[in-house]
Amino acid sequence: MNELTEYLNSAVENIIHQALKSCVQNPLESAFIAKFILSQSEAAKKRRKAEESGRHIPPFLIASIASQCNLYCKGCYARANEACGKDTHEELTAEKWEQIFREASNLGISFILLAGGEPLMRMDILQAAALFQNIIFPVFTNGTLFDEKALKLFYFKRNLIPILSLEGNSVQTDARRGEGVSALLNRAIDQMKENGIFYGVSITVTSQNLQTVTSREFLESLHTKGCKLVLFVEYVPAQESTESLTLSEEEREQLSARQNELKSTFENMVFLSFPGDEKAVGGCLAAGRGFFHINAAGGAEPCPFSPFSDTSLKDHSLLEALRSPLFQKLQTGDILQAEHKGGCTLFEQQDTVKNLLASQA
Repeated sequence: MNELTEYLNSAVENIIHQALKSCVQNPLESAFIAKFILSQSEAAKKRRKAEESGRHIPPFLIASIASQCNLYCKGCYARANEACGKDTHEELTAEKWEQIFREASNLGISFILLAGGEPLMRMDILQAAALFQNIIFPVFTNGTLFDEKALKLFYFKRNLIPILSLEGNSVQTDARRGEGVSALLNRAIDQMKENGIFYGVSITVTSQNLQTVTSREFLESLHTKGCKLVLFVEYVPAQESTESLTLSEEEREQLSARQNELKSTFENMVFLSFPGDEKAVGGCLAAGRGFFHINAAGGAEPCPFSPFSDTSLKDHSLLEALRSPLFQKLQTGDILQAEHKGGCTLFEQQDTVKNLLASQA
């Protein structure tokens, strides 16, 4: 995986330098990112050294730190697979998450995406994450729970980056997330700008909102409000009869083309997409190739859309989770290279992944 490691190291470096370029007028943020660049040189060395000894360390990790959420959004995958709404007694403690973050730091992992449920419902874990200044933690939030305590945390701990979830304009956002949510989101966005907090938005792209969310007018409105990062996430049909919302191959190509145009138009904004260019990296990056997912109870899963696990972080280290039998089978097979219609390869291969897991019993 040497070529993949170098590709991912280059991708990390590119993201960081784009972020630095986007915040030149924000002294606090610029100072943090400049310091972070130095720490990432060491992280990349750790990943290269691990590769030389036969251990592949991905630069990214996704952690769903909360199993509860204050919203009931239509088509929510976390609720569809029952990852959200579970009894909180199964959740990992903040102390355990701090241990995981420390292991990630030692391994050279650079970015840990914090999701849920709603991560702002676990402020104790966010405070633990804030201790690791050599890791950037994008915090994917619905934006409705920002209080003075949360704002202070994001202001003083620059390695925590709030990523607010939008669906497009106010009508589209309220239609999926609930009446009045867009107003709360706009209030949170205003607070980010007023306090000089580096923030981004996450947009689930569907066949219905593609034109809106990639339009110059929509991005101009975000740019004016101080948004520095936009993440486009292709819709995965979590609920039956919603397959029509997934992007066609033509629409995926359109999203990619529009993203390139937007990068040229808004040079001080960072544009990313998930799953991204899978062809360039030899298939899906899940199962430890580029990232993997840890659920709120500690289960190590290939990705959030493939909720199957044979290893728990409750009694295994992060390195042991990366070497899990399920991950190894996925990496050495041809499943991750499979064609798919929706936004996720493994989502369409659920039966195959289940069979792999069952064969280990």
